[in-house]
Amino acid sequence: MSVPLATLLEGIPSAELVRGDSLEISSIQHDSRLVDVGDLFVAIPGYNTDGHTFLLNAIDAGAVALVVQRDARSFWAHLPGTYPIVVVDNTRLCLASLAANFFGNPSKDLTVIGVTGTDGKTTTTHFLTNIFEQAGYTVGRLGTVDSYITNVDLANFPSTRLTTPEATQVQGFLRKMVNAGCSYAIIESSSHGLSLSRLDDLAFDTAVLTNVSGDHLDFHKTFEAYREAKGKLFQKLEASPEPIAIINAVDPSANFFLDLASAARSISYAVGIEVSEEVDISAKIKDLRPDGSTFQIAFPEKDVECSIQIPASFNVENALAAAATAYAHGIGIDEIVAGLAACSGIPGRMEYINAGQDFDVVVDYAHTGDAVRKVLSVLRDVTKGKLIVVAGAAGERDPGRRFGVARAAAEIADFAIFTNEDPRSENPEQIVREIGNHAEGAGKTRGKDFLEISDRRFAIARAMEYAETDDLVVVCGKGHERSIELDNQFFPWDDREVVKEEIVRLAKKREDPS
Repeated sequence: MSVPLATLLEGIPSAELVRGDSLEISSIQHDSRLVDVGDLFVAIPGYNTDGHTFLLNAIDAGAVALVVQRDARSFWAHLPGTYPIVVVDNTRLCLASLAANFFGNPSKDLTVIGVTGTDGKTTTTHFLTNIFEQAGYTVGRLGTVDSYITNVDLANFPSTRLTTPEATQVQGFLRKMVNAGCSYAIIESSSHGLSLSRLDDLAFDTAVLTNVSGDHLDFHKTFEAYREAKGKLFQKLEASPEPIAIINAVDPSANFFLDLASAARSISYAVGIEVSEEVDISAKIKDLRPDGSTFQIAFPEKDVECSIQIPASFNVENALAAAATAYAHGIGIDEIVAGLAACSGIPGRMEYINAGQDFDVVVDYAHTGDAVRKVLSVLRDVTKGKLIVVAGAAGERDPGRRFGVARAAAEIADFAIFTNEDPRSENPEQIVREIGNHAEGAGKTRGKDFLEISDRRFAIARAMEYAETDDLVVVCGKGHERSIELDNQFFPWDDREVVKEEIVRLAKKREDPS
């Protein structure tokens, strides 16, 4: 596949070809290490490095054209050669438009649903996928856990740890969706992805809000800025001919998001609130179990009973968000109920691990104070013995997470082991000690109520050793992820596999103590 450079620049007002002529472009890259022969390299100023410092590296690797910022003239004005140089005002903003043009603006051929919120995005998108498939549609999904298209093998599709990948990957995957005959594209829309223009040039038709609580303040600095970033999804509905806004009515920021999408058809949902003028679709929980939940959904036409295979009251809320979204798109109530019931679980989300042990183990992605609190609160109610938590907080992220995780563990769990979770460039032991200090501030005692073990495997192993019959161990923080980040390097890691390995090791040790 190749596209003329001139075609890529269409609709970008600031783009100026200051040297060279249009030629065929085989791919677009913003990382010089990924450049191949025939590529267009887009130099983006980053937080740690500036892409303009790698212009020559990109050329040496085979780039045939460059896109640079007008204010970075000192980097590109005197470059040797005759290859085309395109100057724009903002290369990050430009990347999204270039990617959309390269892949033929695929979102215009899809009904695009964006799901945003602090928690619940992944679960909601999985529920939605099951509902639409139950109704007979081919669906594409892009998010934290996976990239998915109905009946398509994506084993070779590039993976990323980002909830919202870069614009080139987003647009490329949307093109795959179109080629596979998808009707719907379901996109997890993170605050980072929205702020960094990764979702620009997407024709969103529906915006869904799960909830908003303080998070990512290391990046956004204030709650207001964080909320405004998520609000960009709702502002993008302005371009849709039939915009729909799905809002969690009990979230304190519900009206903020409704105001941003004032022209959209809005549907509100809430758990535990009667249907009224303020709430269109509601649910009443009837039964919460370790293996799922049963609840009653009140649609405008009728009430129906529904069951899901995923535990926790907050997952009832996520299921209701998906139900409201599907209902807004004309999916039948019976198909909605069947689709929710068919969702067997999400990797790393309240995932039960059974390796023959006589105690329960759950792995969950919860990595903020609020998320850990929710998970512990749910598991507290179904734990027969002690509730043991392994948790940490990522480096180079909002330090408030350390306080939140510590307080949640201190107030709800019987015993906690604090450990590392993607320390990045920070000292793992220092992070763990900070969490411990917060737990101590909540009245807990080191050695008696909690331990600090910076090595994550050792922490998990210690939790397995500490657990007794009928206890429940929950390992929080990594969930589905397959790597851990330390000193700017990614190392293979999977909490689920490590848990299984340590359970087996413990069983062998108990059989043969020598």
